[in-house]
Amino acid sequence: MKRFENILKRIGPLPLIMAGVALVLIIVSGLSYDGHVTSHSFWSAIVAVFTRAILGASSWFGNNYGMGIILFTIFIRFLILPLMVYQVQSMMKMQLVQPALKELQAKYPGKDTESRQLMMAEQQALYKAAGVNPFASMLPLIVQMPILIALYQSIWNSPVLRSGKFLWLQLGSNDPYFILPVLAALFTFASSWLSMQSNPDQNGMTKAMPYIFPVIIFFSALAVPSALSLYWVVGNAFQTVQTFFLQNPFKIRREREAAAQLEKEKQRKIRKAKRRKR
Repeated sequence: MKRFENILKRIGPLPLIMAGVALVLIIVSGLSYDGHVTSHSFWSAIVAVFTRAILGASSWFGNNYGMGIILFTIFIRFLILPLMVYQVQSMMKMQLVQPALKELQAKYPGKDTESRQLMMAEQQALYKAAGVNPFASMLPLIVQMPILIALYQSIWNSPVLRSGKFLWLQLGSNDPYFILPVLAALFTFASSWLSMQSNPDQNGMTKAMPYIFPVIIFFSALAVPSALSLYWVVGNAFQTVQTFFLQNPFKIRREREAAAQLEKEKQRKIRKAKRRKR
């Protein structure tokens, strides 16, 4: 319980308030739809909630289903904002302990079981001391996967959404002009690039990530209905802005450079003081 309270304190009140408002708006949008959506199991009930929320939000714009999906996506993004804040904070702490982790790897270069166990034990102690959860970066992905599946099913199981139109799009079909897949890939690249720029210790894999993810998203968006591609475009655009404010690499670099300069100045003064004593 105390650990949970500490996590809430780290996240701060504003993201939690925004998530609460988003949850209320999802409920209100669902209640705004006066039609009937069938459900026969726990999972289908979740899908029905998504369907009702999208249709209800669409009714606010004269049954514009594309606008309903856009609004629903924004609601979902604000709903999971506390998880994203926690993820970013954990990633930043993880970056700070990377030098210590490299020292541990150098300390236990052996591949035998005993060396591996000793290194793992010291890693866990290091994570605990730094307040780092190495699995925190997985939380938003774990949460978003069921959302994507439920969104896909809510569109596919709703004849209204499946046959709906938005701009040049038939929401139940692929984007004929590939505009949404390209936009989804571009916003994925932007958010990934911004996120990686704040990492001072990049290896080949981390440098390649901003280029790998957009390719995956592009080909995935080609294969799914436009409604889901629209969700990705809006969600990734939101994440790009979110990353800039939560993990601004330019600000972080300036702060690290200033801290490094202060440390250099401190060491210079120490050396100077030692020379005077001699």
